[in-house]
Amino acid sequence: MQLKSASSRLKSAVRDIPDFPLPGIVFRDISPLLEDGQLFRLATTLFSDRYQRKSIDAIVAVDARGFIFGSALAYVLGTGLILSRKKGKLPHKTVTASYDLEYGKNTLEIHADAIKPGQRVVIIDDVLATGGTMKATCDLVRQLGGDIIEVAFLIELTGLGGAAKLTPSPIYSIIQY
Repeated sequence: MQLKSASSRLKSAVRDIPDFPLPGIVFRDISPLLEDGQLFRLATTLFSDRYQRKSIDAIVAVDARGFIFGSALAYVLGTGLILSRKKGKLPHKTVTASYDLEYGKNTLEIHADAIKPGQRVVIIDDVLATGGTMKATCDLVRQLGGDIIEVAFLIELTGLGGAAKLTPSPIYSIIQY
């Protein structure tokens, strides 16, 4: 299946929720896509086909919906899975980075021993909006010495400019709005 056709199939399953979580925001709900086993498999396959031959050591998944795609991708690729979690959720020594959301502030953490210097990683999340969450995760990976091969998203909201915050990391998204 061609990428454009596959992307269109996935996009048709994304539900728009206006004014969530705040007035003026259109939330892109991926629940219908995840509820359809064939579409979830298709999304996972598009990611895994992209990274199958790139010698990836680990997938870094961003809290919380990034865990869905990150765990499936790590399983298929046979790599480790590293969690970028909201502050206070990881039990061991961590490194932290704070960031602005499109509607607030937050802090992410990764275990301080999760990434070895030079380890080749793909960072994955469900949506790229303003880029704050992913920039914080990229900063954490670099702080630990990881080599970011690419940052990957199911959805990229191109009008919000999040990609500009992620330079110089290469970006891949399956669906764009």
